[in-house]
Amino acid sequence: MSKYLKYLKIAAIALAIPLAVGAGFVLYSSYRTEATLDAHREKVKDMGRAASSPVYVPGMADQLPAPVARYFAFVFPEPPRPINYVAMEMAGKFRRPRTEGFAPTTATQVASVGRPSLVFAANTSVLPGLWAVAYDAYIDGRMEMKAKILSTLTVVDEYDKPSLNKSSLRRWLIESPLYPSALLPGGPVQWEPIDENRARAHVSAYGIETSVVAVFGPDGSLRRFDAEEDGDLGTPYHGSGEHVLRGDYQRISGMMIPLSFTIARAAAGRIYPFWIGKIKSIEFDFKH
Repeated sequence: MSKYLKYLKIAAIALAIPLAVGAGFVLYSSYRTEATLDAHREKVKDMGRAASSPVYVPGMADQLPAPVARYFAFVFPEPPRPINYVAMEMAGKFRRPRTEGFAPTTATQVASVGRPSLVFAANTSVLPGLWAVAYDAYIDGRMEMKAKILSTLTVVDEYDKPSLNKSSLRRWLIESPLYPSALLPGGPVQWEPIDENRARAHVSAYGIETSVVAVFGPDGSLRRFDAEEDGDLGTPYHGSGEHVLRGDYQRISGMMIPLSFTIARAAAGRIYPFWIGKIKSIEFDFKH
């Protein structure tokens, strides 16, 4: 019996050693990923401090399309202060590219307001006990996109493609209702009238231009952003998406901020949601 226990102990030790090494490697990889993200976030914050959002000027609504003027009247119940950057936490459900099922997901995002840049990082379940970390870092007009299983095995690694950089600029634009000062005249966004309920938002930065159509509600809120071209549903990443729906506006820091969202791909007249959730917390760094 003692001999059997001895062999069992040896087998347990033999199994424990690679498990411990593996766990240590995962912890080290997680540390390195988080350190990379922290460095990216600091760059975004520095960019925001160097170029805060446009200044609100009374009477500027006279130069804007009617639905945009109503939006600013709704979203700024008091004169807004210039914003350097915004940091937020989100939670909801996420569908990975080329799949159909959704998984519980939490995420953080930091975005500069006067000069387009952002860092988005998410943790999502892949299988029971198995998670993936994905992040997008759009800085100085260049996108870095990674997804790693257990923070270790890289499954998506995209960097600085012209199409991805342009999509990332659009990503900053479609996120802008969360930092609405970015949409004021005098910044990177210009408005073009369409009709009483829609206007086209053009954004220009880093020598790149892109646009989306904004759809406004009767109360003046910005309800939806839509791209005017179909998305490529075959890519290994979602990018900015082509359709964004926002709601549950709440007054936060003197502004009306939408706390619920649905972000979707769109092609051939059909919409394919991939990120549905709520803003759990949001904090603004204002220019002093």
